[in-house]
Amino acid sequence: ENFHHTFIRTLQGNALDALIEAMMENLQYVMLQSRASKFQPNTWVTEGLYTFCCQVMFESGFLTLFGKEFNPNHDKNLSKRETERAHILNALENFKEFDRIFPALVAGLPIHLFKSAHSAREKLGEALLHKNLLKRDNLSELVMLRMFLNDTLSTFDDMEKAKTHVAVLWASQANTIPFKIRKLPHGHIHTDSVVTISFPLPIDSIIKEAMRLSSASMTFRVAKEDFTLHLENSFYNIRKDDIVALYPQLLHFDPEIYADPLTFKYDRYLKENKEEKTDFYRNGRKLKYYYMPFGAGIAKCPGRLFAVHEIKQFLVLIFSYFEIDLVDSNVQCPSLDQSRAGLGILQPSNDIDFRYRLKCL
Repeated sequence: ENFHHTFIRTLQGNALDALIEAMMENLQYVMLQSRASKFQPNTWVTEGLYTFCCQVMFESGFLTLFGKEFNPNHDKNLSKRETERAHILNALENFKEFDRIFPALVAGLPIHLFKSAHSAREKLGEALLHKNLLKRDNLSELVMLRMFLNDTLSTFDDMEKAKTHVAVLWASQANTIPFKIRKLPHGHIHTDSVVTISFPLPIDSIIKEAMRLSSASMTFRVAKEDFTLHLENSFYNIRKDDIVALYPQLLHFDPEIYADPLTFKYDRYLKENKEEKTDFYRNGRKLKYYYMPFGAGIAKCPGRLFAVHEIKQFLVLIFSYFEIDLVDSNVQCPSLDQSRAGLGILQPSNDIDFRYRLKCL
């Protein structure tokens, strides 16, 4: 209970403002300064869109949660910054190796069957040992509080404590990164010209629609007593300790609730007057739960507010700083990897190339 409360206390309310501010600072740093060597005047840089999103979001998110290497003299030595970036990008490779087999771990297979993934998790743990985190500046309130609780309330050894931070790292990155590649192609990368963005964007509706299409989370509930679950045309007898699984994607793809549900419609959550639309119906009845990418009730993702804010920050900055175009104007938005169904945001099955260059300000 204490550990669950740390997420509420450090990801919402007053703590959220500090996270948002730190994320904005780190996104600007990563997009411009950290990647400065790639930029030449009026020259396009070509990368995989998913690769770009992975690197920018992982590096920014890592710095936001786990701070920067302690620099008491505010030394701007380029080699030190490049060394720290290399360490973070190495952590990204270990993260991807571990994340790749995550569906197998959820299915109950032991991690020791996957030697490279097990090694990657151990390396991530070593990087997040408390003795190493104490050498970093501007640790987030979430990480500092969990370090304190680990040291005072748990019986974990040093590596076990570090692995709780690996879990936080995974939770903060695994769903945010793949969401970006769904967002950009669906959003405003035009296939016939360099993108021109007009603000303000209907960004809340855009994010909700992209999340509706790509979220495949599953919510579980354990019955505390025998009862009968009455539905509109049937009923189910539920026994104590039965596990009930709720799969919101069935709701998100219901054509009676969402017309043409497989098509991205940026204004689906907007009324004609551009206010937020919250009226969705099924069988003539207004739905209370029509959008559930973050779960519901006590299991609702405590970091959802920060997740949405960092998505907004990423989109606003990338379109503010860069001209963007797709390398192949006829490329299709990647299909989704269904092997991760039930675990959150589905990852793209392949990368697509795009090019970008700094805007002339």
